[in-house]
Amino acid sequence: MKVMVGIGCDRNTGLQTLLEALTLALQQVGIDETSVAGLASIDKKSDEAALLQLAENHGWPLHFYPAEELALIPVPNPSEVVRKYMGTPAVAEAAALKAANADTRDLLVEKVKYLGADGKNATVSIARMR
Repeated sequence: MKVMVGIGCDRNTGLQTLLEALTLALQQVGIDETSVAGLASIDKKSDEAALLQLAENHGWPLHFYPAEELALIPVPNPSEVVRKYMGTPAVAEAAALKAANADTRDLLVEKVKYLGADGKNATVSIARMR
């Protein structure tokens, strides 16, 4: 099974925080990094150093989508806080679903929220690819 991973994070989140959040999400469904086909996020994160490094370290493609596209994806856990700051009710869930060309039935991990030792938040969702 191949999956796409959607990631949202605070500005300047560390690589270790992203790795730990990803590991927790993968463990929830009993898969490892070999199942990951790529990463996805909002285009406002296209310069996020740790996200770029995570993709590069694993050789994963990284997809970025504008808020307007992500806002069209139905998700189980919309957030008014995310809507206020990002212009879409979801980043991780919507990006994972869009990148996987999937719908909510394919969402294996709805949303894992993780606070890293760096004090930064990361959110990870996992969708099975169609």
